[in-house]
Amino acid sequence: LTLFLLPMAFLLPPGTWAGQIIRGWEAQPHSRPYMAFLKIRNGKKVSQCGGFLVRRNFVLTAAHCNGDEITVTLGAHDLDQEETTQQEIPILRQLPHPDYSKKNLKNDIMLLQLAGRAKLNKWVKTISLPSAKKRVKPGTNCSVAGWGITERGQKSGASKLQEVDVEVLEDDECLGHRTWPYCHYDPSTMMCVGRGELGKDSAKGDSGGPLVCGGKAQGIVSCGGCSPPGVYTKLSHFISWIQKTMRRS
Repeated sequence: LTLFLLPMAFLLPPGTWAGQIIRGWEAQPHSRPYMAFLKIRNGKKVSQCGGFLVRRNFVLTAAHCNGDEITVTLGAHDLDQEETTQQEIPILRQLPHPDYSKKNLKNDIMLLQLAGRAKLNKWVKTISLPSAKKRVKPGTNCSVAGWGITERGQKSGASKLQEVDVEVLEDDECLGHRTWPYCHYDPSTMMCVGRGELGKDSAKGDSGGPLVCGGKAQGIVSCGGCSPPGVYTKLSHFISWIQKTMRRS
């Protein structure tokens, strides 16, 4: 399997991806109870993203996963099945970061306020966020999951949740590339993740999902090239914004 990071590749320059799992494997059912599946409508177009539950009424995802209408499904493993564990909740409000840039995907983070509170149980749980400004050391092994495509060229994502282990890299590994999106890489707000020689990555359809390190969400699948490394939104930089935005809403 392969892990990539882009759900809406048509929004990005040719040859780039954001949101899929490449060279990964099927996750143990419901082993990631914080995972959210986002069905996104933009006019007649339908796309998908990932996300993760951080409060009973808030899901975090990538800002580029916005749309005219979004529905969140919690407690899912196999999207092709009517699982009794699933909770489908519409979105009351989309709250993208005010400084999000669609052009270069800077500040690619968005809170989704749910129209109703999720029922927390064995299959639906929140995930912890990191402390503000805390840095994940290069060399740390983390994981990412999603329902995105598993092979390049696929038109639809996986029905069952996929996951893969990835390594956090030095910022220089992304700063050293001159092509999009690396030419816009900002070490203060982004993370460089996934060794190119291993080919493990997130991909189309995985955008918005969490990078999990030591049981905490440390990043958000944002964008990448045709092969690793991928660029992730650095969550620790946005903790103050996340807390203030949830309080206001």
